[in-house]
This record gives sequence, C-alpha cells and structure tokens, in this order.
Amino acid sequence: MGKLVYSAIASLDGYIADEEGRFDWAEPDPEVHAFINDLERDVGTYLYGRRLYEVMAVWETWPLEDEPPHIRDYAEIWRAADKIVYSATLEEVSTPRTTLERSFEPERVREMTRSAERDLSVGGAGLAAHAFRAGLIDECHLFVAPAIVGGGTRALPDGVRLMLELVEERRFSGGMVYLRYRTRT
Repeated sequence: MGKLVYSAIASLDGYIADEEGRFDWAEPDPEVHAFINDLERDVGTYLYGRRLYEVMAVWETWPLEDEPPHIRDYAEIWRAADKIVYSATLEEVSTPRTTLERSFEPERVREMTRSAERDLSVGGAGLAAHAFRAGLIDECHLFVAPAIVGGGTRALPDGVRLMLELVEERRFSGGMVYLRYRTRT
C-alpha cells in the first residue's frame, strides 16, 4: 500500500508562488535538491494539476549533458515515474508515461493509493486542496524557504482542519527547513 504525499516548497508566510506567479526564491540549492531527490525515489506516480504539469514537463526534454549530478538525478527520477494530469482544458499531454484525466475522483485516487506498490505524490495547490478536502493526504513534506513574499498562491488550502504528527525535521545550511508530517486519524 502506498501513501499519498503532498510535497511543496513554501515561503515562511505560506506561499508556493508570489503574487506575480514567480517562485525563483524557492529554488533548492544542491544540498536541498539532493535531499528532495532521495524523497522522490519512493514516488511511483505523480498527480498534477495542469499548471504544475506544464512547469514540470520540462524535465522530459531538459538537456542534461552539462548539468550537475543532482539535476541529472532528478530528471531520471521524474522520467521514470508515471504521471496523471487532471485538467478539463488541456488538449493532450506531451510526456511519456502520462495520462490525462478530466476530473479528480477522490474514490479512484483512494483506490490507486491502496493498490500502489510505491507512493503517490499530489502536486499543485489547487489539486492538493481537493485531496486535502477529501481526506486523502497521508503525509505532508514541506520545505520552508527563508523568504517572505507577502501573497500569492497558498501552499495549504483554506477551510481544511487536519491534525498532524511531526515525524521528521531537518535544517539545511542555506536556511531552508524540511518538515515531514503524518496525518492523524
């Protein structure tokens, strides 16, 4: 049985992108990126909303010859995983191992998680909000960046009350902090 994991890099004030949609302040340094790579090795399937999928699809065609090892490693991890994109507007997907679903069906995701041999990761604040509201999230992996951006896209949804248990934490030399929470039932 897999877990459904929500993973995000957020500003200290709780945003994954600022009011202009920028997230350059959240770029992980090599130490954090290598740590994220190790977490992502357990993911067999990524569940994405359209916008995040369009951002992440670059990993499929990124020229890696001159990239450092942590970038090449992440590209290999991402390319090897299955992806499901939830979108009512996207015409087609542009990457292998990717399927397009028109709507997010909580019971279907619950069954995928139950039958999975590896973890599933839900990405994109809008899609993750649906999973939080449906009670599907098993773990939250939050990377808190040393930045305050003052507004934008919230990392966690409004209107959801959920009790969590802190199971792991780590501070990185660049000031980013990792918090891993398990949901309590």
